[in-house]
Parts: sequence; C-alpha cells; structure tokens
Amino acid sequence: MLRKINLLIIGLLVVLVSGCSEDFLETTPTDAIAEADAFASVDNMFLVLNGLHRVMYAQNPLPGGTSARSGQSFYIPALDAMAGTNIHSAPGNGWMTSELRWLTHTNANFTTVNNFWYMRYHIIATSNNLINLVEANGFTTADADVRNILGQAYAYRAWAYHQLVSTFGKGYLIGDPASDAGVPLLLEAGAPYTSEPRSTVQVIYDQINADIENSISFFDGASSPDNKSHLSINAAYGIKARIDLTQGKWQDAADAAVLARSGFPLLDESDWLSGFNTTELSEVIWGGTVIDAETNYFQSYFYFISPTFNGSQNRTNPKLIDKEVYDAIPSTDFRINMALPLAPNTNSSASNGQGGSYTVDPNYDNEDDFWDAWEEIITKYGMTTGHNTHPYMAVKFLQKNPGSIDPDDVIYMRASEMYLIEAEAKAMLSDVTGAQTVLQEFGGSRDSSYDASIYASQDALMEHIKWQRAVELYGEGFSFHDYIRWDQGIDLTNSGADDNLYRDGFIQEKPSLNDAWIWKIPQAEINANPNLTEADQN
Repeated sequence: MLRKINLLIIGLLVVLVSGCSEDFLETTPTDAIAEADAFASVDNMFLVLNGLHRVMYAQNPLPGGTSARSGQSFYIPALDAMAGTNIHSAPGNGWMTSELRWLTHTNANFTTVNNFWYMRYHIIATSNNLINLVEANGFTTADADVRNILGQAYAYRAWAYHQLVSTFGKGYLIGDPASDAGVPLLLEAGAPYTSEPRSTVQVIYDQINADIENSISFFDGASSPDNKSHLSINAAYGIKARIDLTQGKWQDAADAAVLARSGFPLLDESDWLSGFNTTELSEVIWGGTVIDAETNYFQSYFYFISPTFNGSQNRTNPKLIDKEVYDAIPSTDFRINMALPLAPNTNSSASNGQGGSYTVDPNYDNEDDFWDAWEEIITKYGMTTGHNTHPYMAVKFLQKNPGSIDPDDVIYMRASEMYLIEAEAKAMLSDVTGAQTVLQEFGGSRDSSYDASIYASQDALMEHIKWQRAVELYGEGFSFHDYIRWDQGIDLTNSGADDNLYRDGFIQEKPSLNDAWIWKIPQAEINANPNLTEADQN
C-alpha cells in the first residue's frame, strides 16, 4: 500500500514544487525531483501541505482507485445518503444509488471503499513524511512555520486515522476497542514501504489521541493559517472534540468543542440561508477553499448536493430532507426555509410515482398552479428550465452562480457542530442545566421562540440534540457515524424516501446488531498487503 502511496506523493510533488518555483525548474528536471528535495525546505513542505488541502476536495486519481469518488466532495454527501438523511427523490443518472442501497461499502471490490481507504492512507503517508523529516532535516521547532507544518501534519494524521477506524472498525462505544480489529498503523513513509497488520481499535485510538495532542501543542506558537483550507489550532480542537465524543470522553469533548468554536460566531439568518458555498462564512472553522483549476466539476460537492447545479444528477434528482425532521421545525425557526415542502413534483421519473403532472401530485389540483409553482422556484433560486422540483426538496446548498457548473467551497467544520457536540457531551454527563444553557445559546440563534428548558431529562435532551443535528448539519456528512455512536438503526418509513429506490438501505438494524455498518476493506489491499489475509476482512 505505501509503495503505491509514495509514488503518488512524489508525482504530486513534481507538480506542486515545479509549478511554484521557477528556480527549482531551472536546476532540476520536473521528472527527476526526489522526495528528499521535495521536503528539503520549509517552503517546500508548505507546498506538500497545499497538496493535501487540494486532495481533500479535488479530482486527484489515487493508487488503488480512480478519479471518481474523489475527496470529501464525494464522501460528505455519500455518508448522509447511506444513513438516509440526504434523501434522493429518483435514481437520476445513477450517482450514489448503490451507496444509498448499501451495495458499495459492503463490497470489497467497489471504488467507494477503495478511494475512501487509499485517500486517507495517502494523507497519512504524506503526514508521516512531514513529521519524520522535520527532525531528520534538522529544522528547529522553535520556528513558527515549522510548528505550523507539524501542527497541520499531526492533525491530518489524527483526522485520517479517525475516519478509517470509525469506518472500517466497530464503533468504539458499541464494541470492545481492546480486541476489535481496527486498521493498519503506519507511522513511517520510506523504503521498503512495508505494510502492517490490523491493529486493534484501541491501539489506533491511542495513536489518534497522541497525534491530536501533539497537533495542539505545535500550533501553540505557530504561524497563522493562510486561509481556512489550512488546519489551525481551532480545527485541531474540533477534531479532538469529534474524537473524544466517539470514545465517550464527554468532558474532554465538551471542553475541546468550546475551544474549537472560539472566534467563530454563529451565522445569522441571512448568512445561514445564503447557500453554504464559501469558507468565508463566520462559522466555518475548516473547509476547502476551492481553486477553479482544481475543482471536480461533475464530481464536485455541489454536483451531489445542490438543487441549482447544472448537472443531470441535480436536474433529475432533487435531494430531499426527511419529512419528519422538517415537519418538526417551528415556524419561528428560520431554518424552515431550508426546504420546500410544497414544491411541485415535476419529475415523471420520481421514485414515489407522484411526479410529472398535477394529476398525480397530491398537492395540486390544476395545471396552472402546478407549473406556476415550479416557475416561481426556478426563478427564485436560479435553476435552469431543465431542473425538476419535488416536495421537501432541500435548498440549503446554493451556488454562488446558480444554474452553472462553477466550483464552490466545501465546508468540513462549523461552529454549530461544536455547540451540538458540547450539548451532547453535557447531556451524557447528566448535566441537564449545562446542556440546556448551550442549547439555548445555539437554538435561540435560529428560533426566536426557542426554549431549551422544556428538555428536562437526559433522554429528552438527546432526542432533541439528534433532531438539531439532523436539521443544522443536513448534508454535511455526519449522520452515518452519528448513528454508529448512538447505536441507532435506519427506518425510512415516514421520511419521504421510496423503498423501491432504497431497497436494503430503507431499513437497517442498529450497528451493535448489524456488522454491515462496518465497511469492507478494499480487496486490492487484502491482495497486496502480505500482513493481511481473507481472515482479516470485515
């Protein structure tokens, strides 16, 4: 595995280093840049980090995978599709249909598992080089830029291992971490590129915990991030809050969440409804500031999530919010405008069989009202005349230039998530008053009539927090792993999803009783890694 990943690192560095340094080009052929040269200076190490920032969202083919299903642009919406929270209204052009039917992560040969695995191990291998070569090259940790590099590298490695062990291993809170199989632990990146056997879930978490603590330590005294694509001390605290939450380290999670959101004020109504298309929003702690030349276009995040993107996936398959979740939003909560419950069902291929005409859409009784409603939506949101609408379609994610294929930023972490992590952690500590206080600050910023005091028990608080996450974080990629943490199954009976479209994804037993929540290890890894056999497969 690491031999393949290091070849990618070197190839990527050829592009990054030669493309950014004219002096380097004058003295070194672009096809002969050695790994040692790429890591030979602090400036070059920042170029390596820039490569990782782009890998998070850009269309970069990875060893063991393809350019399809690239970066977080694919996996954020895919994870919500698998959990049934980002509901598809029709098969569209086929993207993610296999994911929502639970056919891909249960198949060791599928690109979905391959790219998830190899992207994260690529990030780990690159982080290993950055961490190990700082000392080997004699760079001093008293230098603010070196501390920045190490802070980011340790945070990236912690994030990647947390993603891997949470996905390819049994949930920490529902299994036995000391004996459950995790993922291979790789801390070196160099010849002979040997792979490792699976470590236990606990061993991986021990490394994750150490890495994120190292990240926070190095960010103290580090230079400032250039933009929100770069990991920062706030992002490191946010990653720590997520890690602690999945381990049931409730107080640590709450404390880290407070530190993560410091300096990132909650969005007001206007900004919340503006489309979530830029990292410049006040709440965004970490996100991909997309460079036009590096975007995925028809594999971009907004292609999979936005009702305005001009692609066949969007025009024929408006994404929906769960009806039960949406119907619980009070009229005094401005997030009620994140979806359109009475949008006409104009798609004759809609999976619920109620699309294409007022004669089958139960919300309309004449043709004029049906098409007038469609035209009003198309005009308001800037869609094309080829776009369909559907009841309960989400309009949370809107392009800066609607009706185009222009790139937009990808958000990975917001202050809202940190409020909800703190509230959940306090609820699990049975600190009812503390959880209510956090929720009042958060919920009161969304709902003018919000009253957290009505949630007066741990059970009531947790049910409300789950609902708040479903509304606030809709489409941001958290629900699949949330359900594992909560040991919650899937039942889309009253959601608005169609069982013929979703099939196996329509109902799934809770994770503690259902190992299908654990993704298959890529067959390519089993075949190539001498320390893994078929007996190691999930």
